[in-house]
Amino acid sequence: MIDVSSPPLRQTPPLLIVEDSNEDFETIERFLKRSPLLMPIHRCINGDQALSFLYRTGRYTAPDIAPRPGMIILDLNLPGTDGREVLHRIKQDDSLKTIPVVVFTTSNNPKDIQDCYKYGVNSYIVKPINFAQLKRDIQTLVDYWFEVTILPDYPENLS
Repeated sequence: MIDVSSPPLRQTPPLLIVEDSNEDFETIERFLKRSPLLMPIHRCINGDQALSFLYRTGRYTAPDIAPRPGMIILDLNLPGTDGREVLHRIKQDDSLKTIPVVVFTTSNNPKDIQDCYKYGVNSYIVKPINFAQLKRDIQTLVDYWFEVTILPDYPENLS
């Protein structure tokens, strides 16, 4: 007899989503949770919070509260420290720079795109207005980064 049940869930490294819009975050989260991957999702709503999470400062000192993300989805237009600065800081830090960062933003400004690639972004995606296209983009993102690509293992402790 052939087992036609759903495939088992596969654990992925934690995903950090840095997004100030509740609507955008909930949409991304909803699509990600439909995937056959068991993906721990953490959210920061601004750049300062994201940096605290990554450096385990402030309320994020415990590794179980702020695990090392396997990937970061980063909005650019954030309150406080914006996504451009967060990206720059991540990619300048030897302990963080190997974490893949995907910019997911409304900005299609050529200067933003150029600057992000100059800083070392791994991918730059402009948020589509169309819901169906957004769903396809998120599915493509998940398929590529968690099914096709091999992500490095990260030690839990930052050195």
